[in-house]
Amino acid sequence: MRNNLLKGSNALGIFKYSSNQRRIGFASNAQSEIIGNRASAMVRPEPCDQIITEPNAQDVEHQAWLNDHPSALRSFEGMMSIAKGKKIVMFLDYDGTLSPIVDDPELAFMSDTMRSAVREVAKNYPTAIISGRSRDKVYEFVQLNDVYYAGSHGMDIMAPPGRHKFGETKYQRRAVDKKGNEVMIFQPAKEFLPEILEDYSLVEKKVLSVLGRHSRFHLTRGRKVLEIRPSIKWNKGNALEYLLETLGFAESSDVLPIYVGDDVTDEDAFKVIQRRGQGFPILVSRKLKATRASYSLRDPSEVLSFLLRLARWRRN
Repeated sequence: MRNNLLKGSNALGIFKYSSNQRRIGFASNAQSEIIGNRASAMVRPEPCDQIITEPNAQDVEHQAWLNDHPSALRSFEGMMSIAKGKKIVMFLDYDGTLSPIVDDPELAFMSDTMRSAVREVAKNYPTAIISGRSRDKVYEFVQLNDVYYAGSHGMDIMAPPGRHKFGETKYQRRAVDKKGNEVMIFQPAKEFLPEILEDYSLVEKKVLSVLGRHSRFHLTRGRKVLEIRPSIKWNKGNALEYLLETLGFAESSDVLPIYVGDDVTDEDAFKVIQRRGQGFPILVSRKLKATRASYSLRDPSEVLSFLLRLARWRRN
């Protein structure tokens, strides 16, 4: 009876690897080898056992995006071959680029390692930090004297000490009050931050209703940011152009600006570089998004790696 059952099981293909595994545990080495070979012969994969996985739509979309915006780290050697013989000028956003995005903007500190990397880059290339924050706040975070600070999207610019003299010209003015004290051009409404975060949509509606009565101002948006700005044509792209002009590179054909940023407001700078036809606009993002950037980095840790490689490349 038992032999008949075993024969039936073998005929149906039930007696397979799992059955042999139980017997192997009690067999001698020689028996185990024989049984193992027999089991292997019995479970040879048929063509139907080979599973071929097709890439899903999300994978295809991600790869297509990376093809259009390849990693600046993986593309570094090719980028530097283009940069040979050119004058690199470095432009960096702050939040989300040099520091991680945090819930409390007052705690968006950059690491000492990142500060050291920016310092090394600034030793070798003119370097500017262009942020939507006030210039003084950005300086408070970065604490480096060898870089240009462009706060409030470039409306408030400070050069390194002794590097360039900014004075009264057609395009620039000192912002001072009647007593000669420097005026803070833009300041966040940080004392109201808890209420703003609690009902962001209501605050946005209120702001829009007020702005409707003041045509000289307009609203710009960022990541959880509402900013009231003068209705003048000025953005990070204009700041980039102004700084290139200040450095004497306005009409230069051998300058190569590199701009690294993560925010929608950085797109204006990407657009300028794209229009000039020279330079590398680099987006910092883990998400797929429409951008004018030519290259990408995933997060501030990759920005750090890129800056360190850039500093080493100049030394070599």
